[in-house]
Amino acid sequence: MNKDIVLIWGPGHAGISVNVRADQAVKTEDMKNLGYDKENHEQLVALQHQLTCDVQALKEKLNTLEAKFPQLLFEYRDPEKNFDRSKVHGLVCKLVQVKDMKYATALEVAAGGKLYNIVVDTEMTGKKLLQKGELRRRYTIIPLNKISAKAIDSATIKRAEYLVGKDNVHTALSLTGYQHELEPAMQFVFGSAFVCQDMDQAKSVTYDQKVLKRTVTLDGNSFDPAGTLTGGARKQALAILEHLSELRSVKESLSSKQQQLSKVELQLASLSKIADKYKQLKQQYDLKVQETELLTTCLTQSSHHQQLEEISVLRSTIADQQEMLKGAQFIQQQTTKKVHDLEDKTKNASAMKEQELQESEKHLADCKRFLEASTEKARKKCQEEDAIRLDLVELSKEANNYHTQLKSTEETIATTLDALAKLEAEAKQTQDGVKAAHAEVCKQKELLTACNKDINAAASEHHSLQKEASAGHLKLQELQNKVTKLTKDSQDTAKQVNLLMEKYEWIANERQFFGQSNSPYDFEVNNPKEAERRIQKLTETKEKLAKSVNMRAMNLLGSAEEQYADLMKKRKIVLNDKAKIAAVIDELDKKKNEALKKAWEQVNKDFGSIFSTLLPGTQAKLSPPEGQTVLDGLEVKVAFGDVWKESLSELSGGQRSLVALSLILAMLLFKPAPLYILDEVDAALDLSHTQNIGQMIRSHFKHSQFIVVSLKDGMFNNANVLFKTKFVDGVSTVARHVQQQIMGRHMSTEDKENEDGSEKQGTAAKRTKNMLSI
Repeated sequence: MNKDIVLIWGPGHAGISVNVRADQAVKTEDMKNLGYDKENHEQLVALQHQLTCDVQALKEKLNTLEAKFPQLLFEYRDPEKNFDRSKVHGLVCKLVQVKDMKYATALEVAAGGKLYNIVVDTEMTGKKLLQKGELRRRYTIIPLNKISAKAIDSATIKRAEYLVGKDNVHTALSLTGYQHELEPAMQFVFGSAFVCQDMDQAKSVTYDQKVLKRTVTLDGNSFDPAGTLTGGARKQALAILEHLSELRSVKESLSSKQQQLSKVELQLASLSKIADKYKQLKQQYDLKVQETELLTTCLTQSSHHQQLEEISVLRSTIADQQEMLKGAQFIQQQTTKKVHDLEDKTKNASAMKEQELQESEKHLADCKRFLEASTEKARKKCQEEDAIRLDLVELSKEANNYHTQLKSTEETIATTLDALAKLEAEAKQTQDGVKAAHAEVCKQKELLTACNKDINAAASEHHSLQKEASAGHLKLQELQNKVTKLTKDSQDTAKQVNLLMEKYEWIANERQFFGQSNSPYDFEVNNPKEAERRIQKLTETKEKLAKSVNMRAMNLLGSAEEQYADLMKKRKIVLNDKAKIAAVIDELDKKKNEALKKAWEQVNKDFGSIFSTLLPGTQAKLSPPEGQTVLDGLEVKVAFGDVWKESLSELSGGQRSLVALSLILAMLLFKPAPLYILDEVDAALDLSHTQNIGQMIRSHFKHSQFIVVSLKDGMFNNANVLFKTKFVDGVSTVARHVQQQIMGRHMSTEDKENEDGSEKQGTAAKRTKNMLSI
């Protein structure tokens, strides 16, 4: 294509290629017509990167979750060529969906090991998997066409709901979701169990005579109608069904992300051609822009452009000077007019002062000087304008020279374009040749493919012939082995006949009748081979029955009956003993209750008496709670006067101590001991209470001996014998005092048990009660 380059000349402009600008406009229009949105493309690329990262992260998470439970991985090899894998549905746990995750543990326990069974469409598919599937471990197969399971009937379900409420019991099958075609397998796994909220409800449902179905609680405890209970602590980990739910959600997210990624990749693929074309047009546009900038730069840096710039500056300067000249001329006219006015005034008014005339003359001289200067400056500007006009003529000549150079350049470009057109024609011819060569290559490839097919067919035929030859060889080998076996069997049979004839003499005598009709040895009526088959069949039946039937059962029947009779006698004895033991237990319970009631009455009486002695004016008793008996428990009641206190918290600390001490002593008084030791029981009591304790011991415990440790005189006064300890000259001493009241006087005997040997005083007196105070 020839391009006409037109240069535009003017002030402040360089020569610009019009056709280059037109090409830029065409490229811009082509880019707009493509409808390519660069921002949208970049967003799609960013989205593709983000989705790729998300897919990779989900795949890693999926691999991690699958690695936690390797038993969920079920792999097998196709048992036959073109095997339809849709016949194998997979593990039960992967086929079931839990409607509410709070039931996941219960459903896992209800299903047990059946969760890891394999569901297939028919028993033939299961047989093929077991024989040729190369399974890595043992599996139980559930064929959908053969499996049968009886679901819980509606009457049983209504009975269970009646026992514990409709919201508290559900069938395990109703809590799961699955495809309709898998219903037989799901009934087999979940169809015979209930799920209850807690153990009490499960127990009520399981052992009801109208239900008698296995029940599982939400915590995984299992109740069986046979009487077994399974449960207890469970691992603090997710149930397998919860894990599968999480695994399923991750797979769904991964599938969704992969679909989004596929859509984005399709969009990017559809945009890739447009983007490539846009990039080509953008590169061509950038080249045109660069070409325009380069051309503009070249024209700007040329001397012609610089001279044009100088002309433009000179013209602006001339215009300014002309404006100044017009101003000066206007001032000159005004000044001349003013001079004429002054001259008129001078003529008409001779009386004006000489000074004003001089000033006017001076001003006139200044104006003349300014006029002369302006005139000179205008003359110089005119000279400069003439010089600029001459320069403009020279520049016009140079422009004509540039036009001449430009025409020669255009001719060169046209020559180059012609050469380019020739090259394009040659390239087109070359492309046609390449296409023809490519067609020939494709044709040769097709011939090569046909040859390969013939070669493969010949190889297959050769292979089949080899297989037939191998089969024929194997058949020949089998026939040879069969001949050898028959020969050996014939020899063995002959030997066996000889042995039978030696063992059974009647064979030799009756051998002549073998095979004769209407004789016992008519082999047509009694076929020996048929008889052998019957014997073999009966032998196999006997061997099979021997595995499940005790051959010595009849021999053991008598001993078993005797053992049964003996056990029944023993059972009868045990039942009689059980009845006697129950009667003894009932009698002991009655005696226990009577003894407990008697003890309560005695302790209650002593408790009130002792507390009244320790705290005069009060009462105390042990009474059962309202509506209950002594066997259920007793409460301590205290009264001051006739007012009974509601609780012991209303008493002071000392009063509560007296209540406790009274109760303990009352229980001890019920079955008294010969000796009691009290260690400062009066430490928290005042002196009057201490004296009351001494009086109480003297009055209530007349047949027991007390050793009392006390620091208060109130306790000392009630003692029969008093031991005092003290330090004398750094040595511990013990002094013994015998106290007895005779006619208001105290007589005491003191024994000193130290090394000094003190005198022993006092007299012994008759005692009815001993009381020791240390």
